[in-house]
Amino acid sequence: MTDVKGFCEPRFEAVRAALAALLSKDEVGASAAVYLDGEPVVDIWGGYADANRSVAWERDTITGVNSTTKNMTALCALILADRGELDLSAPVAAYWPEFAAAGKENVLVRHVLSHTAGLPNLSGPTTVEELYDWENVTAGLAAQAPEWEPGTAAGYHALTFGFLVGEIVRRVTGRSLGEFFAEEVAKPLGADFHIGLPTEHDHWVALLIPPPSLTDEYAASAPIGPDGTRRENTGVAIRVKDANSPAWRRAQIPAVNGFGNARSVALVQSVLANQGSAGGVRVLSPEGCEPAWQEVFRGTDRVLGTPMCWTAGFGKFGNTFGWGGWGGSLVASDPDSRMTVAYVMNQMIDRDHQDDNRGMEIIMAAYSGLH
Repeated sequence: MTDVKGFCEPRFEAVRAALAALLSKDEVGASAAVYLDGEPVVDIWGGYADANRSVAWERDTITGVNSTTKNMTALCALILADRGELDLSAPVAAYWPEFAAAGKENVLVRHVLSHTAGLPNLSGPTTVEELYDWENVTAGLAAQAPEWEPGTAAGYHALTFGFLVGEIVRRVTGRSLGEFFAEEVAKPLGADFHIGLPTEHDHWVALLIPPPSLTDEYAASAPIGPDGTRRENTGVAIRVKDANSPAWRRAQIPAVNGFGNARSVALVQSVLANQGSAGGVRVLSPEGCEPAWQEVFRGTDRVLGTPMCWTAGFGKFGNTFGWGGWGGSLVASDPDSRMTVAYVMNQMIDRDHQDDNRGMEIIMAAYSGLH
């Protein structure tokens, strides 16, 4: 069995065994973490931070988690709602007046959070570099017409989610989403997660490794649903080489360009599973957590092509809520058990051609420790 470092409470030994098994076959480097009642009960890692398997994956290794970032971006909105600074039932235009253009005056904040705003695509940008221009992208979204009547249907907002939520946060607070997250979430919790990664953290970054037999030209050509289906992508195709670039790390694309490891992902999201606090630090009230698991939309997602239940910022699956990222990272929280489980890795898997159950194996192993 592959060497797994870190600590694991004995009753969660199945999680360590699951990570060791993954590292002994498909995995290159990975981390897994379980938080219970806002405290770590599993914090483990192993393998390598590079494709050549020459650099060990360390305790503080971080990597790009792609759409797992959406969980962090959503939390920022819920914090503002909990403080009374943002009304989830208010029109977006109440905070961002220009957004009322082209028939969007009735788009509510909760529509944006639940992928029901009718803006699944960016109409303007065609290159990754254009995504780095925040004001241009958000001005384009403000001018865009919705693809359907907001609130009546859902379609996964793969890239637009972060710009929409991020601009709402910026209008309310005067801070970028990355700044707000760093100051109001990561710093108080001591979480090593970043949206807009400062240069001094670069040496901790494990570059993403394209799926076996593919190169770093491999692109997130379109969102993939939990059943592996995808629709034709319109707009920007993001390649592995883009996600591994310094420019990507510096930018703020809050739907997809967060950097962290399983410990930081699980720590931050555990506040929602544990009535608003983790490690003795209160981030929001118990009531403020509830929108994370309260259903906003249920039905077939037009983009993913699969049945989905969306809450204010999260996918809901039975009693759990959370979301995963392109390539395989994943976080799930269970407020009934007060448990959050996260899995972060550098070896991507192409779900078009191969099942990727790695994150689910970690989650199921964690549940076995509850009984």
